[in-house]
Amino acid sequence: MCQERLGRRARERHAHLAPRPCSPQLTAVPLTRAIEPVPHPVLPPVQRPFRAIALTVVPEAARLSDRGWEELERLVEHRLATQPAKTRRQVRFFIRVLQWLPLLRFGRTFTGLDATRRRRVLQAVGDAPVLLLRRGVWGLRVLVQLGYYAQPHVAAEIGYLADPRGWEARR
Repeated sequence: MCQERLGRRARERHAHLAPRPCSPQLTAVPLTRAIEPVPHPVLPPVQRPFRAIALTVVPEAARLSDRGWEELERLVEHRLATQPAKTRRQVRFFIRVLQWLPLLRFGRTFTGLDATRRRRVLQAVGDAPVLLLRRGVWGLRVLVQLGYYAQPHVAAEIGYLADPRGWEARR
C-alpha cells in the first residue's frame, strides 16, 4: 500500500503492512500520433458495420467529414495494433457477428437498420447473459469513443483541455 498518500489514521491502521513506494505519476500521451500505416489493419473488411456501430455509440460522429472518419479509424487501428493478432481477429469477428445478428430478429443486417433499432441491438447484446458478448460491446464502445474524442478538433469542441504536462500547463 502506498504509505505517502494515506492520512495519519490510515497509516496507523495499515502499519502492519510493509510500506512500499507510491507508483510514479502517469504521464499523458499526445492525442495524435504520426501518420504511419498499420501492418495488419482490422477495419477495412468491416468498415461499413464499424461506422454504423460508431454512429450508434456516438451519434455526433454523423458530422464527421471523410477526413474525420479516416482519423477515427486510424486512431482505432493504432490502438488495435498494440494488441495480439488473436485479439484483432476477435474484434473483426465480433463486428461481423453484430452485422449479421439483427437479421434473425429484424430481417435486416445492422447497417440496414434505423438508429433506434441499432441502439436496441447494441443494448440487447450489451446486456446479454454471456459475459463475452457484454465485453465485446463494451470494448467496441471504448474504441469508438477513443477514435472520436481523441481527435483534436473534437476535443477542442467539447472543451477538453488536457495537456501532456498535466496541471503544470494550467499554472
